[in-house]
Amino acid sequence: MKAKIYFFLKTYLGFTRRESKGFVLVVPVFLLLYFLPELYHKLSERTHQSQELEYQRVIDSMVLAGFHIVQPNFSNFDSSNSADTTKKTSGTLRREQPRLNKLDFFEADSVVLQVVPGIGQTMAGRIVKFREGLGGMLHKDQLLEVYGMSDEVAERVFEYFEFSPGIYKKLQVNQWDAAEIAKHPYINYGAAKVIVAYRQQHGKYRQPSDLLQIKIFNQDWVDRIAPYLAFD
Repeated sequence: MKAKIYFFLKTYLGFTRRESKGFVLVVPVFLLLYFLPELYHKLSERTHQSQELEYQRVIDSMVLAGFHIVQPNFSNFDSSNSADTTKKTSGTLRREQPRLNKLDFFEADSVVLQVVPGIGQTMAGRIVKFREGLGGMLHKDQLLEVYGMSDEVAERVFEYFEFSPGIYKKLQVNQWDAAEIAKHPYINYGAAKVIVAYRQQHGKYRQPSDLLQIKIFNQDWVDRIAPYLAFD
């Protein structure tokens, strides 16, 4: 194939063999440079379409979760008194941004949580797993116990969501096995096995202080998990 190309270039264009080799090498580069902008444009379009679909998915999930956008009313706009609906910045007028209603933090799923700047898919999943594992939160500061959470992002979460302290699911310390107890973020599997073993030997627990009979547990540890325990 190359021999035919070299023959053509020599016969019809008068190229030497060296010039023919150079020409064969340069032409593909020129073709690549010619078509590269078009390829980049197509790839960019696909990326933008994918991002738009993801944004729409987030918005749809937020709407299903109870969010709705409050649009400002411009029907009675008065040009002589526009301070409530516009802002003047650098000589231009700009409408006030619509605000989102605040949803309860415990109702937000991993998709809706991503409305908070600084929270992506991974962090949102960690928050939901931690929150569900606890069975409720008593203090906003508990959010800092999520792996990778910063003070700044944790504070920002409650600018977007209402926080109502409470526990909606308690740990059945007299009924659950070690594997189930260990799902709680404050109790590792080793501690869960000890809790179950002591219960099997000495009977049911009646109150949080009974756990202090197990010498590896101290008062601070018991106080931390006490609100999450049920003794039915």
